[in-house]
Amino acid sequence: MKNLAKYVEQKNAWVAIFGKPGLDLNNAADRRRIAQSIDSDLSPEHLTCDGELSASQVNARYRALTAAARELIALDPSTAQYMYEFN
Repeated sequence: MKNLAKYVEQKNAWVAIFGKPGLDLNNAADRRRIAQSIDSDLSPEHLTCDGELSASQVNARYRALTAAARELIALDPSTAQYMYEFN
């Protein structure tokens, strides 16, 4: 769960800047939002930062995101339906 916890922590740090509530893994709606966010982050444009990242950075980012996705699916199998790669 460390990859997923780190992912949620990073997302919550960003939303805190704008004074919005963070995501909570104990909330089903938030788990769905996390799944959708991971799916979005795995898109080629987001994954590579529009081609600005090196291949090693992209690979590291991909591994972290897919590990977080697997941990989320293990926590709540219904979230897999919100992630294209894991359907």
